[in-house]
Amino acid sequence: MADPPPDAEPDRVVSFRVVWEDDNNNIRVQRGWRVQNNNAIGPYKGGIRFHPSVTESVLKFLAFEQTFKNALTGLPMGGGKGGANFNPKGKSDNEVMRFCQSFMTELFRHIGADVDVPAGDIGVGGREIGYMFGQYKRITNQFTGVLTGKGLEYGGSLIRTEATGYGAVYFLENMLKTRGQDLAGKRALISGSGNVATHAAEKVTQLGGKVLTLSDSEGFIHDPEGITQEKIDWVKAHKTKRRGRISEYADEYTGATYHAGKRPWGVECDVALPCATQNELLGEDARALVGNGCMAVSEGANMPTDLDGVHVFKEAQILFAPGKAANAGGVAVSGLEMSQNSARMSWKEAELQQLLKDIMDGIHERASAYGRVSDSYIDYVKGANIAGFKKVADAMLAYGVV
Repeated sequence: MADPPPDAEPDRVVSFRVVWEDDNNNIRVQRGWRVQNNNAIGPYKGGIRFHPSVTESVLKFLAFEQTFKNALTGLPMGGGKGGANFNPKGKSDNEVMRFCQSFMTELFRHIGADVDVPAGDIGVGGREIGYMFGQYKRITNQFTGVLTGKGLEYGGSLIRTEATGYGAVYFLENMLKTRGQDLAGKRALISGSGNVATHAAEKVTQLGGKVLTLSDSEGFIHDPEGITQEKIDWVKAHKTKRRGRISEYADEYTGATYHAGKRPWGVECDVALPCATQNELLGEDARALVGNGCMAVSEGANMPTDLDGVHVFKEAQILFAPGKAANAGGVAVSGLEMSQNSARMSWKEAELQQLLKDIMDGIHERASAYGRVSDSYIDYVKGANIAGFKKVADAMLAYGVV
């Protein structure tokens, strides 16, 4: 069998044991990893994921994709990914703290502000980042920007929570502009009801669109009157403070209906933003969207559309933005957090909002340059892949054989 191409082989994969004690004084053992894929254009950058499904193979693939997503932002960030097969659900704060401290006790020697800067991901939010950063600071006696997604009190950045959802909508807006249109009056389907989905809904609403759906793992709600800012605020509080299910939205707002065990892609719409999870939009869903007149899809989640669905969208020549381009707003603001930490300063929200929009405009421009098929159609999948790969490959070639 031929050797893999040099850009497909990670620079290194660090694997380590994580030992921690639960609240019943049982000693527990997990496996942790950090995949440092490529640092040709900047320090390794990518999330840490805590979930039972985490394996070395999954992290190697995610680190590979992260490399090109980061390259698309135009910021000096390489690609990496890490995590552990630890499930924070059902664990006490003290158990999560003990696990995070043990995880960082092994990881700290492989990361640094100019080496590798992890962030949060599935199962790793502000609580986990805080525990890991505290342990890093304790061990090294250094206060540096070694993690992003930190609290505002200790070096975090404004608009980080909004960035992924807002960015996906900015990219959608750019795609519509290529056909002389905007979001005003457009009916939008959004899946998910977490951070990315609610902020995507918020930005669509701000730009004059009408959000019709949100979902969770058990089903979706359809509100023909539109999910207004007031309703979005209710969903945010319901999901974060009360840990409630999206089905309760239909009890709260008359006219809305709940559809158990289903996804929202059969509802008539103009645009769609899958913002929940991977492989949530299948070929049959893509055909339903195209059949119902959907003209644009922007991925807020990581690879929510399966390969069959991607082919359906490309054959129909609808506007389709893959996640590595459309949801890069989150890692872009993480990059801006790194810059703020290095300069020992914090930028104002208005400055960050403009920088985020500029970055998403730049990603669209780069993907368009390599993806234009005709005057009326841009293949954003092709364009994003080529633009991201070319930047990394050109840097690798410049270094020679290293």
